[in-house]
Amino acid sequence: MSLLLFVTAGILLETMHGLKVGWYLDETYEVRRLMWTLAHAHGTLLSLVHIAFAASVAITPMLWGTGNFLASRGLMAASVLLPGGFALGGIFIYDGDPGAGVFLAPLGAALMWLAVASIAWKAGGVQPATPPTGDPASDTAKE
Repeated sequence: MSLLLFVTAGILLETMHGLKVGWYLDETYEVRRLMWTLAHAHGTLLSLVHIAFAASVAITPMLWGTGNFLASRGLMAASVLLPGGFALGGIFIYDGDPGAGVFLAPLGAALMWLAVASIAWKAGGVQPATPPTGDPASDTAKE
């Protein structure tokens, strides 16, 4: 659902650009354009990371066991805070600076880093299993 949201946001941004909407394209609002572009890009990327994480859990359940709470919750929080901070920062602009909402973005970035580090740590500790040879006698002899 988040991928659909951020792809739609990207289409709206492109539409405003194509229609030469002044409050989006004027030089005065360059910060707004940058903040909203960053919100769209980070939101789309994090949505794709969510899909990859979900696929890895589905494909390798032995890797995750009962799940990875830190990775899952960290990705969810980062997907709201990182693009949300950029989007809020672009709504109100003060003398060429983004609004206070932009301070949510570093918190989201830190949570994303923790989630990715947690995934990498968990994935790095897995040893591949020895596949069976197909010979029942030799497989039981190893046990």
